Amino acid sequence: MSTIETGRRPLFTRERGAIALLFLQNGYLIGNWAPKVPEFAARLELQESVIGLMVLFFGLGSMAAMPLVGWWVSRYGSHGLLRVMVFVITPVFILINLAPDAVMGALALAVMGATVAGTDVAMNANAVEVERSERRAIMSSCHGFWSLGGLIGSASGGLIIDLAGNWAHAGIVTIVALILGFLAWPRIYSDRPHPDEEGVDGAPVTVPPFRNIALWLMGLMCLFSMIPEGASLDWSALYLRNEFGADAALSGLAFAAFSAGMAMMRFLGDAIRDRFGAVRTVRVSVGFTIAGLLLAGNAPGAAWAVAGFAIAGLGIANMVPVLFSAAGNMPGLRKGVGISFVTFFGYSGLLFAPSLIGLVAEQLGLAIVYVGICAPLVVVLAGSRLARYADRSE
Repeated sequence: MSTIETGRRPLFTRERGAIALLFLQNGYLIGNWAPKVPEFAARLELQESVIGLMVLFFGLGSMAAMPLVGWWVSRYGSHGLLRVMVFVITPVFILINLAPDAVMGALALAVMGATVAGTDVAMNANAVEVERSERRAIMSSCHGFWSLGGLIGSASGGLIIDLAGNWAHAGIVTIVALILGFLAWPRIYSDRPHPDEEGVDGAPVTVPPFRNIALWLMGLMCLFSMIPEGASLDWSALYLRNEFGADAALSGLAFAAFSAGMAMMRFLGDAIRDRFGAVRTVRVSVGFTIAGLLLAGNAPGAAWAVAGFAIAGLGIANMVPVLFSAAGNMPGLRKGVGISFVTFFGYSGLLFAPSLIGLVAEQLGLAIVYVGICAPLVVVLAGSRLARYADRSE
């Protein structure tokens, strides 16, 4: 790792503060969706199978927006788009509340998915540019702010709905998101437009993204890194209840331990990457993730399983942020293309893997699932040298 100490800017600049606020805003909106689901389903009289279909529309909106935003960023930069999206994204819960039936509800969720995912791609691309400008790692802490926003949103959303009602929740969430947007707006880092012939660091574009084997591998690495995250977030509590007879409080500790470990390590991840380099950070992270999942899957009791999920959270925390940063700095690609490509791959793991895991778990059990999803992580370990591109930003 070649880190240039001379000429580094202050530790927390205006631009870094702005991008942190954007990640916080995005995570806060996503976090508020979880406590909203029961009310949404009850109001539209949706069965469980239909709810699953609704979530699919959210995913389809996300998948449609990501490549389009990547194309825009590659040609015009992320700055202008973010200054619009930071406000477009804010009224999503008002839009959902206005849906009178299942069809309009599905369309509202598709719009929410498109705006949230489109902003996600643009803000990750902007974070890569801020990293390059400040010559230090910031991507992990940015994702830490996203996790913090998600925790705040999920913890407060249900309380607001219970105490003040559905429309009060939509209004409060919109106001908070607007405040975060207004605070970030004048400080968003201005990355210049990127002409077709220019790639990362001004180098010429040498390989179209769909013919770039390294980019495909990095996309798979992001996908395999996010599958354990989705499996832990969505299935850990059920695993403790079914396998160990844990009550609701103890089952919830699995999710809490995983989330707390992931959030804490993301805020520490930038310093770790600056100190040890991106490649070593990914390799150690994979090791922690595999160790935690194996412990959880082979746990003799609920307490050991909770410990396993906490260890897995520590490992998963920095794998995706480092890979995103590496994709944004991969040579031979227009800026923004790498980020949108690996984001598309990675979030497809979060959106679709939990459903597949449910089918496997029904036949084999969740213990086998947690042991089995260690196998794809070997691919991440084998391709970890690609993470070296993340150090180019420094």
